[in-house]
Amino acid sequence: MHTKSNRGKAREVFWKRVGGKIEDDRSCLAAFVALHSAEVLEGVKPANLMTMHDRVHTCGRNLYRLWERCSVELLAAGGLRAHVLHDCGRRRLVLLYRPVLLENLLAEPKVRNFLRKAGYPAYRGRQQALEELTRRATQGDFPHEIGLFLGYPLKDVAGFMGWAAIPFSCNGPWRVYGDPVRSLRLANCHKACRARMAERLDAGCDPTLCLCSMRRAANCPGSPMAHELSTGVQAA
Repeated sequence: MHTKSNRGKAREVFWKRVGGKIEDDRSCLAAFVALHSAEVLEGVKPANLMTMHDRVHTCGRNLYRLWERCSVELLAAGGLRAHVLHDCGRRRLVLLYRPVLLENLLAEPKVRNFLRKAGYPAYRGRQQALEELTRRATQGDFPHEIGLFLGYPLKDVAGFMGWAAIPFSCNGPWRVYGDPVRSLRLANCHKACRARMAERLDAGCDPTLCLCSMRRAANCPGSPMAHELSTGVQAA
């Protein structure tokens, strides 16, 4: 349920400037992952998507191939986990997530009920839910319920899928439905997380250390999903 934005272009411009300055392969991959998971590392989102293409990037390296060599060791040093949703041999789609955050989210009754209505079988933990998401990501239309896994507001996911009579409000990094205040505040928080990570990498901080979980900034809101669940907002 993403919308087109300048975020991808901004990352590409930044990566062209910073990626080429990193000397070793492992640090280059660490910086790329850190940039794509900034909100997750700060605990503002449970998960983020990262796409890698089998080609030489602007940093002069093939990150798709580097992932195969270095990802296990790299992620072991921090609080991130990775789940490959799709890999066609030329393009890899990876879900980067914090285990506890994603586990807690998927355990919420309203989330479980939403995914049940979406056709997900009963699951005991995140791995079973991720396996069903992966199956759907490799077959047919892209699963729009992935917005739940990414921590998007429940009302926005339900509105986008047409499961709730909530009027469309505006476009952001995702399509916003109903009252846009909390959704846009969260989107701005995500943007601030990425800006802080970009500043750290641009300043020459060790990319591997950047992959360690960080404390959430005081001006960043908690998960809107948690707010909706506590206040009884219905998904459908």
